[in-house]
Amino acid sequence: MKVWPIFKKEMRLYFTSPIAWVIGAIFLLISGYFFHSIFAFFSMASMQSAMNPQMARDLNVTDSVLRPLFSNITVILLLLMPMVTMRLFAEERRSGTIELLLTFPVRDGAVLLGKYLAALALYGCMLAGTLLYPVMLVYFARLDWGPLVTGYLGLVLLGATFLAVGLFASSLTENQIVASLIAFGVLLIFWVIGWSADYAGGMWGSALRHLSLIEHFDSFAKGVLDTKDVIYYVNFIVLALFLSQRSLEARRWKG
Repeated sequence: MKVWPIFKKEMRLYFTSPIAWVIGAIFLLISGYFFHSIFAFFSMASMQSAMNPQMARDLNVTDSVLRPLFSNITVILLLLMPMVTMRLFAEERRSGTIELLLTFPVRDGAVLLGKYLAALALYGCMLAGTLLYPVMLVYFARLDWGPLVTGYLGLVLLGATFLAVGLFASSLTENQIVASLIAFGVLLIFWVIGWSADYAGGMWGSALRHLSLIEHFDSFAKGVLDTKDVIYYVNFIVLALFLSQRSLEARRWKG
């Protein structure tokens, strides 16, 4: 499959337009603000704990800084990832180049994978910028590397899931704003669906909790690597990409 030419084209479009720079800057600005606020609160609590040994025993930089930071980053991703993917197919459909692209001797799967990997690479660059935060923490306190690694793995899987859903939304319409709203709406539903689990109870409660995107992330943030959480995200990604490919095939047949 000719994935590489599609990947290069999308990466060039990302970085020759303001999209990648603006989204990346907003992501790092907001995540940096969260890190500063959380770390400032931790520093204040550390100074107070000097007079309270019991409080000092409960303070941990991993639990007090990294876990809240990861949770806040997931909220940023919920808002920004639909913007990363909104143009991938919607712009092609609006400009009419989608028909030309689909008539090339390139399989739909290659087109889909090339665009998805480009969005994933952009997200990887954004996430790499946040590695500065744990590097700064190392100078002040001892880090638990297990929760740090699993936390970043969880962010990678969660972001990849958001991007796959966004790609599917972009394949449905020629309007980028509509594509972004569809992706955000779908992700928000699967974000909050677990909130009703306690009220539903029993089998329904378990099902709702299992469907929740954020419920599966909590284990990663705690330093727990559970295969069922990894499988959940992988299945979600595969399903979203499968639906995207079916959307492209339907477009080809209509054309």
